[in-house]
Formats: sequence, C-alpha cells, structure tokens
Amino acid sequence: MESDLTFIGLFLQASFVVQLVMLLLLSVSVASWTFIFQRTKALKAAQTEMRQFEDKFWSGADLNRLYQELSARANLGGMASIFCSGFKEFVRLRKGNTAVTGVVDGTYRAMRVTMSREVEELESRLPFLATAGSISPYIGLFGTVWGIMNAFIALGEVQQATLAMVAPGIAEALIATAIGLFAAIPAVIAYNRFSNKVEKLENSYANFMEEFSAILHRQAVAAQQQQAQA
Repeated sequence: MESDLTFIGLFLQASFVVQLVMLLLLSVSVASWTFIFQRTKALKAAQTEMRQFEDKFWSGADLNRLYQELSARANLGGMASIFCSGFKEFVRLRKGNTAVTGVVDGTYRAMRVTMSREVEELESRLPFLATAGSISPYIGLFGTVWGIMNAFIALGEVQQATLAMVAPGIAEALIATAIGLFAAIPAVIAYNRFSNKVEKLENSYANFMEEFSAILHRQAVAAQQQQAQA
C-alpha cells in the first residue's frame, strides 16, 4: 500500500479532526503574521511621530502656536495628542480662574486619559498574539495525539503490522504539532518585542507628561503672580 508522504498528500490522508486542526492552525498563523505586519508599521509610525514632536516641542516653539498647528491636523496621535489635550484643558481652566493646583491637576488628568487611549491603541492585537503563542502548540498536540491514536487503532485491525503501514499515520499526526509550533513561535517573539516597544513608548509619554506639567505649573504660577501685582 503506497502513501503520498508530501505535505499535501499527508493532509489529504489525515482524518477530519486532524485536517480541522491543521486548517485552524494555518488560519491562526496567517492572522498572526497579518497583525505582526500591522503592529510593526503602527509602532514604527508612533516612534517616528514621537521623535518629530519632541524635536518641535523642545526647540523652544511657542506653545500656543504649536497647539494651533497640531490641532489643525486631521489624524493626531501619540505624544502630540497628549500635548493638545493637556494644553486645551490648561487654557480652559486658566480662563475659569481656577487655582494653580486645580489647573495642574486637571491638566494632568486630561493628559492621563489621552495617554491611556493611545497606549490601548498601541496594544491592540497584542492579546491575540499572546493567545496564539500560548495555545497553538496545545492545539497541534491535540491533533497529533488524535492522529496517532487513529493510526494505532487501524494498526490493531490487521494481523501483520509493518512500519510502512503506521508511518504515514504518525507522520500526518506530527505535522499538526509542527504547524502548531510554526504558528506559536513567531507570535510569541512578536508579542514580546511589541510589548517591550509599547512599554518604552508609554514610559516616554509618562515622562513627557511630568515635564509638561512642570512647565505649565511654572506658567500658572507666573501668571498668578502677575495678576497679584496688577
């Protein structure tokens, strides 16, 4: 009895359950690679945008002019979005003659909310990669166990067993584990890498919030002193 030991041949010879496991794992792998490319592009864009904004902000540009320039943009995100939300709240509270402490606290809360949204956007799709990396080997192992079980059941129904009879069944079962690892390894590597990048961006955002809050605090105190002198 001849068997096709190519990947396609073993897939076609496999039982329905093993075929289903293979198709599921291949779908997970395709989805993982799609999200990997998407997240790579998104995180690279976020890093570039952050560097460009920091260059403008720390160049000594007027904050009002910088706010007007950034607010005119259609798609604003990252550190620029945090700056705009904080400065907008700062101006609003200053017009309401709020105390310095209230102005700084309100500005910081506004920036904190925006930062949470930005980080949440950066972390999108990462839970899928974490899930794919953790469960894909087990799904593949299930397919392997099922395939080997069927191979030995079929082997028990013949009087004289040979390696050639059991080899195709075991091979097609082991392919499920191989596909599971193929789906899991890139997902785990990508998840760890992206999580590290998101954490660095979040720390940069948090540091900027602290520094910007200090700048706004000094401006609020200076404005209050001028009003007292007047």
